[in-house]
Amino acid sequence: MTIKTLLITFLAIAGLASCGTHGPEGTAPKAPIQLIPLPARLSETTDSFLLDKRTVLVAASPADRRTAELFNEWFHSLSGFELAIADSGSMNAIVFRTRPAGEKAIAEGYQLKSGKDIVTIEGDDEAGTFYGMQTLIQLFPLQSATAYWLPGVSISDQPRFAYRGLHLDVCRHFFPVSFIKKYIDLLAMHKMNTFHWHLTDDQGWRIEIKRYPKLMEIGSRRKETLDGRLEDNKFDGKPYGGFYTQEDIQEVVAYATERHVTVIPEIEMPGHALAALASYPHLGCTGGPYAVATKWGVFDDVFCAGNDTTFQFLQNVLEEVLILFPSKYIHIGGDESPKVRWEKCPKCQARMKAEGLRDEHALQSYFIRRMEKWLNEKGRQIIGWDEILEGGLAPNATVMSWRGIEGGIAAAKQHHDVIMTPGNFVYFDYYQSQGKNEPLAIGGFTPVSKVYGYEPVPEGLSAREASFIKGAQANLWTEYIGSPEHAEYMVYPRAVALAEVLWSPKERKNYDGFLERLKQHFRRLDKKSVNYAKHVFEVRPTVEPDGKNGVQLRLDTKLDGGKIVFTTDSSAPDAAAISYTGPIHITKSGTIRAIVLQEAKPYGNEYQQAFVFHKALGRPVILPRAPHQHYNPGAFTLVNGIGGVKEFNDSQWTGYSGGTMEAVIDLGDSTDISRVGLNYLANREQWIYPPKEVVIAVSADGKHYKEVLQRKDPGGYGIVRLREGVKDVKARYVKFTLRALGRIPEGAPGEGEPAWLFTDELIVE
Repeated sequence: MTIKTLLITFLAIAGLASCGTHGPEGTAPKAPIQLIPLPARLSETTDSFLLDKRTVLVAASPADRRTAELFNEWFHSLSGFELAIADSGSMNAIVFRTRPAGEKAIAEGYQLKSGKDIVTIEGDDEAGTFYGMQTLIQLFPLQSATAYWLPGVSISDQPRFAYRGLHLDVCRHFFPVSFIKKYIDLLAMHKMNTFHWHLTDDQGWRIEIKRYPKLMEIGSRRKETLDGRLEDNKFDGKPYGGFYTQEDIQEVVAYATERHVTVIPEIEMPGHALAALASYPHLGCTGGPYAVATKWGVFDDVFCAGNDTTFQFLQNVLEEVLILFPSKYIHIGGDESPKVRWEKCPKCQARMKAEGLRDEHALQSYFIRRMEKWLNEKGRQIIGWDEILEGGLAPNATVMSWRGIEGGIAAAKQHHDVIMTPGNFVYFDYYQSQGKNEPLAIGGFTPVSKVYGYEPVPEGLSAREASFIKGAQANLWTEYIGSPEHAEYMVYPRAVALAEVLWSPKERKNYDGFLERLKQHFRRLDKKSVNYAKHVFEVRPTVEPDGKNGVQLRLDTKLDGGKIVFTTDSSAPDAAAISYTGPIHITKSGTIRAIVLQEAKPYGNEYQQAFVFHKALGRPVILPRAPHQHYNPGAFTLVNGIGGVKEFNDSQWTGYSGGTMEAVIDLGDSTDISRVGLNYLANREQWIYPPKEVVIAVSADGKHYKEVLQRKDPGGYGIVRLREGVKDVKARYVKFTLRALGRIPEGAPGEGEPAWLFTDELIVE
């Protein structure tokens, strides 16, 4: 036999072996290792594992067998066939094994090893085995085949934080049980372990309570719903309602439990109670009449704290809730509860006198403490929003810090457990893109990069205090989110970023690396039919000083094979538009539009930005008083040629909570000035008010100033563009002074709080 004949025979045998193992589809596929969230420790080995139809899933205990069954459900959706499940096996097997109770273990930890003949997943507990299975799934290529190569790996993994949560508001808009299950499934897929179910609010009561049927008959329905923004005050005229039966809730809780997800119900008190009051008016301070709210916001009518019937009602409601939800925690809200009814209610005032309470904030603390004591006697603990700190924190309460990080810091210093959920980082009802085609959202701007950059443990805490930060949670409030598809769009991929923040070691985080892995992860979301947003690979703009007393625009994309094209004449970009090769210098007013093309087709949303060219463009700006930390995009944004949008979701607005703003622009040389002005924002529903006074002054030396414009109470709503012509003015320095309103007036949203002052572009022409 010749060498050539020997070679042909060898290849034929190899081919037959391949067909016999892999079937007619040929060579088994193999995927790169692209895991999200990143495991604590991972090393690759040279021994890959070949899975085929003869591979066996080994699971000895009932819990491990259920994990194997869940794996099989997923595997069938990928391959079209299932694997046999056995009690034992050591060759061509995937073994699911949970360590016996009592052995030294790390909660939710696991070890995964993939070798030539066997894959083993050993969980430190049942949840750990489940999370190891989720990692195994990510090692598979995402295509249908009769056999698969799994890379050789050795993984030792555990979460950084014990509490890793997602919230869903079903009161403003109701979602079917099928979507709730999908929401939980996606949550578990990303190794998150808590589903916070917001079930009662002013706009609807969504949980069946058999003892109080009017909660379903009346409280679960509203006569109509806002159409558009709150300030538009338009309604759709359509009755709206829905609630979950107790059977529905049992089904959801059982589904979540199988996936090691704890469901925490939220029953709001003492505020956000209109749906309950409409059903049972005697529970309010005035006795009504009340109606289920058709608008969003905060309402004065709350549960009466002086009426013992209120507490009996809530205890009776919670008796049924406790049967349905086995969770250690019950969320009782405690947020945004105005005190105006209590101030005038004889029963509430009598309660304050009898209990020796100094004010209505102390009365709220009494309310929360009373409910906490009752729940503690039932073996449960409460979680509340950070307003429960006001008037004194209940002894065993866990605080959800949502109004920034300050509430979390205060609670941790008091040695109370804390769940961090600050609005500016993890409120997924905020905008996630500056694109012009985004669906309506409540405001703000929280892109994926900002979520990924979030650090749950605030600076300044001691090691002991930091130990009380148990984790974090993202919240999805649904005032403007009316469908499952819209909800998914707002949550993903931001929830993927948060999952890595909460699970992976802090030192392993890397945003560019995350984006590379996210490209593969999007295919996993496709398999789940998730309507995720694609903003992370759209045009990424950077506006910066050009070094020549002006500004320039840089454009970038992380999309593989993506090409950026743009126009400067406001026309829509297409394949024939200018190819981006370097910074675009802003030399005149106009609109730049850009888009990423992949294979000559647009990918994602278009970038579109109007620029205003003026003499202060790109010039140095001094802010003697720093803006609020949540609205401090940098002094350069005040002279970058970009006007902020009314939704204030574009990181252009400089914000102050009360007080005075002062900004000084250095034009470089003595300059002729013919007009000055600025933009400010007025949105009273969001606590943002026009300035009480605006003063613009000029100076030749930066020391002696002359006023050229003064406006007291300029007023207005939305974006106000204040401009004023001036004569015979020549100066180098221009100083802008804006004085905030002060305290928000009584009866307005946020009454008594400092009014916000928002400004963006400072104009010198």
